[in-house]
Amino acid sequence: MFAAVDLGTNNCRMLVAKPEGRTFRVIDSFSRTTRLGEGLAGTGVLSELAMRRTIEGLRRCAEKMGRCGVTVGRYVATEACRRARNCQEFIERVRAETGIHLEIISPAEEARLALAGCAPLLDRRVPNAVVFDIGGGSTEVMAVRVHGKDPATVEGFVSLPIGVVTAAEQCGGAVNQDAYERLVDSVRSMFGAFAETYAMPRRIARGKVQMLGSSGTVTTLGAIHLGLPRYERSAVDGLTMTSEAVNAIIRNLLAMTPAERVGHPCIGVERSDLVLAGCAILDAICRIWPMKSLRVADRGLREGMLVELMAAQQEEPAGERAAS
Repeated sequence: MFAAVDLGTNNCRMLVAKPEGRTFRVIDSFSRTTRLGEGLAGTGVLSELAMRRTIEGLRRCAEKMGRCGVTVGRYVATEACRRARNCQEFIERVRAETGIHLEIISPAEEARLALAGCAPLLDRRVPNAVVFDIGGGSTEVMAVRVHGKDPATVEGFVSLPIGVVTAAEQCGGAVNQDAYERLVDSVRSMFGAFAETYAMPRRIARGKVQMLGSSGTVTTLGAIHLGLPRYERSAVDGLTMTSEAVNAIIRNLLAMTPAERVGHPCIGVERSDLVLAGCAILDAICRIWPMKSLRVADRGLREGMLVELMAAQQEEPAGERAAS
């Protein structure tokens, strides 16, 4: 049995799965908003309360993995742990209290794994792609080359030091219309030379570029677009939305009161203060790469880790497996 844990700035997520043909079947999963990076931008350290919340979430992951009989796993932490001065103390506490050995990965590794998880949703007939993941503390964007049936490759990559949590905190927790536009402009400016090199206006005009987004922001917009009474991964994962639909949803969200966002069945209290920050980051990306549509991926790091773990197990010689 295989497991993958993705500990981000805002969420703690886990998947337990077993191989099934060329893919895998999910046996158990876990997702909780722990906000590990809450206040990190201002203090430079993980707070005691945030660490306690997160360790409790990881303890639940450990319990589930134990019940499922997990024998192979990878457990990664991203931007919050990369930034925090007390990250080593946190990593040691996690190991002592849950038994989980967290690995702090680089932005490049984070992007590579996200692409590995999302790759099945790429249209193999379109030779170029912009693939992005809006996280809690950072945003990764890749210019990807699609090679038909062969694996997609990364032509260029950038990691922006801003995500939904850090962007919301930058706006004082309240993203109104003025703050929204300032945030969009700020994010656009962060792309700098990457946007100049990989904006691909001619390829976009010829329909040779596709856009694929993996994050809570795009999955939330997908659920709103479908008018779901509650979030359903099976309905959202792989959904394609036109740019007009995306813009209309963002404008409607901006027009809502905070209470209306809290009351929306696909947003709720956990995402109500973050959704507009995520929309601003998404809006900035869409203004640089003005595509006609956006495909939504409710998959990423965890799926990428599982695919690679299972592939490595299959490639391992039988004698080595028996000895291990």
